[in-house]
Amino acid sequence: MATDAGVTGDAVHTRELSKAVRFDHYGDQDVLYVADVETPTAVAGEVVVRVRAAGINPGEAYIRSGALEARWPATFPSGEGSDLAGVVHSVGEGVTQFAVGDEVLGWSWRRSSHAQYVAVPVDQLITKPTEVSWEAAGALYIAGCTAYAAVRAVGAGRGDTVAVSGAAGGVGTVVVQLLRTRGANVIGIASQSNHDWLSEHGVVPVAYGDGLADRLRAAAPNGIDAFIDLFGPEYLDLAIELGVPRDRIETIISFERAEQLGTKAEGSGDATSTEILAELAHLVAAKRIEIPIAAAYPLDQVREAFRRLEQHHTRGKIVLIP
Repeated sequence: MATDAGVTGDAVHTRELSKAVRFDHYGDQDVLYVADVETPTAVAGEVVVRVRAAGINPGEAYIRSGALEARWPATFPSGEGSDLAGVVHSVGEGVTQFAVGDEVLGWSWRRSSHAQYVAVPVDQLITKPTEVSWEAAGALYIAGCTAYAAVRAVGAGRGDTVAVSGAAGGVGTVVVQLLRTRGANVIGIASQSNHDWLSEHGVVPVAYGDGLADRLRAAAPNGIDAFIDLFGPEYLDLAIELGVPRDRIETIISFERAEQLGTKAEGSGDATSTEILAELAHLVAAKRIEIPIAAAYPLDQVREAFRRLEQHHTRGKIVLIP
């Protein structure tokens, strides 16, 4: 951590500086840069975490590009990042749940976790199980809670047949595993390169592309009970074509089409709580689900990390290691 001296009147103030990702205007990955910023201090009810791993997510790319300006506008200069895992660096007044040195994971709603240090309200953190790696812990919040919301939205249970598009992505890999823990029969729509991974996790893999509807009918001769879309609006239309009830069709991305069709569109915000995050962390610690890590990048390679993410061909999560 660097220091920076400033002068006010006769006093000299030394500020601690650290690194954080910033962008000053909307654009592609090249608008991202790593800045020296003042290291946050813990105010009452907050904890400052030294970040050990922080996942990156498609939603952050959409915000940075300006595609979601109407829904989630950025204020410049903007930070980014929600997922985080790290070690407690300092605690604010009134905080008794954690102490300096504790290992934690959680989330920030301030677009601030892609940084060396982040201040987080204490009720947005849980204790990191020792069995969970830093990379998995730092990638758990968005993917895990989004997957939890999607599975809950379709009411998937034992014996149900559920189709999932984008089944090998960051959210998809968690969705299919959560469905399996509930006893559902899962059909995972993904590229051929991901079929072995899906099969190893008890999922019936089906390739996307022309003829998909026929392949899904062949994979589920008794019909599909629910459909979770993790990729795009065409899958909502496909689900309806296949006869899936609209109240059992869920998307995490195709909001406008879902509104038009009367299907569901629930996401991480609908399943954000420390209780749910702890449940997910326990499943990872118990090896009932895994969080596949496609790649880990140092903070100063944030542009490269997002370039890889935005190719839409990664299995599992990409994380930053500040």
